[in-house]
Amino acid sequence: MTAPLPQPTTQPDIVTLSDTAMEKMKGILAEQPDMGGIRLGVNGGGCAGLQYDMQPEAEPNGSDIVQTMDGIDIYIHPMVVPYLKGIHLDFSNALVDGGFKFTNPNATSTCGCGTSFGV
Repeated sequence: MTAPLPQPTTQPDIVTLSDTAMEKMKGILAEQPDMGGIRLGVNGGGCAGLQYDMQPEAEPNGSDIVQTMDGIDIYIHPMVVPYLKGIHLDFSNALVDGGFKFTNPNATSTCGCGTSFGV
């Protein structure tokens, strides 16, 4: 007999989103109806050591934490929660330096472009 697969859990307070970030994520998901949510993660790299990763994804993995805000599901692997807990995402439509902006209280250093950080 095989063990059941772990089920995603819900945790409401890992990430917060500005209204503009929420609207942008809703737009991204509306353009890709086969995607159920946004995966927020961290990868090694960037000029400060770690970089943010954000991708539309069809469904959460069994071990993921799923945070739902205003109809948006955000999938976060438990291993990256210490790097992302308390993070705030904003979005700017500016032609120069536009895009998602990460404000991370866990970062001890950041790069000039704002997409890479160290802890």
